[in-house]
Amino acid sequence: MRAVVTGGAGFLGSHLCRRLVHEGWDVVCFDSLIAGETRNLEDLFGDPAFRFEQYDVTNHLHVEGSVDWVFHLASLASPPGYLAHPIHTLKVGALGTLRTAGLAKEKGAGLFFTSTSEVYGDPRVHPQPESYRGNVNPVGPRGVYDESKRFGEAMVTAYLHAHGVPIRIARIFNTYGPAMRRDDGRAVPTFVTQALAGEALTVHGDGSHTRSLCFVDDLIEGFWKLVHSGVTEPVNLGNPEEVTVQDLAERIRDTVGSDSEIVHTQEMVDDPRVRCPDITLARERLGWEPVVPLDEGLERTVKWAREAWDRPS
Repeated sequence: MRAVVTGGAGFLGSHLCRRLVHEGWDVVCFDSLIAGETRNLEDLFGDPAFRFEQYDVTNHLHVEGSVDWVFHLASLASPPGYLAHPIHTLKVGALGTLRTAGLAKEKGAGLFFTSTSEVYGDPRVHPQPESYRGNVNPVGPRGVYDESKRFGEAMVTAYLHAHGVPIRIARIFNTYGPAMRRDDGRAVPTFVTQALAGEALTVHGDGSHTRSLCFVDDLIEGFWKLVHSGVTEPVNLGNPEEVTVQDLAERIRDTVGSDSEIVHTQEMVDDPRVRCPDITLARERLGWEPVVPLDEGLERTVKWAREAWDRPS
């Protein structure tokens, strides 16, 4: 089997590339390195089954030889990323998805699209099933990311119906683990960075907002099961164990062993108040659910961060 992975030097992309190579696949990885880092892939360089190319997939995408699956993970998923590059975020969701869909069609390959729980916006239905159509503000600060993924889902579904391209759509809920960027901007890497430095942990709002955190190994197992299923509709992949942001900050502080205080800052605009996946479909159709408890995942993440973030890029 041979796969193309866009965004393969990023947090999730690097874990997926590694899993595919370990499963015996050949992998061609593209990444613009706007958000990805080649050090995430350093253990794969030199492996004949893996090839990396720095490339922006909003441009024409060409790959020599046969391809079985195209995994489109390229995206500026963190708030600092999409706020700094709003137009490029939309282009990756629109043009990047068009390029990867065209490549899949050309090669007779399957197309795996990584969507997000952000398609549900600030949800009025809780937990969120795949049937919920969301409450998204298209002109708010998060709109460029949210709408890029909503458009991407529509694009790959159109390629399924118009051209018969086999598709998979993973709606990813909050994921954490090794290979996250220190400056990612999301709660786990931010709190870990602050706690390791002995700085105050900054919680936006009163801390009552909730998130549902899935360890990256569990998510990649969900990808593996999804790609081998026949499910073409969107599937929620995430951990239904809900935790408040306040509790998360306290757990990370305790895991690090820090005495940092927790301070509250202004609430972010359009920040979802609740976020929790209904994973009934994943359980029934994929036989998948997360198995790594939050405290164990945080311990593994902190251990990795202590070692990796002190190394030069």
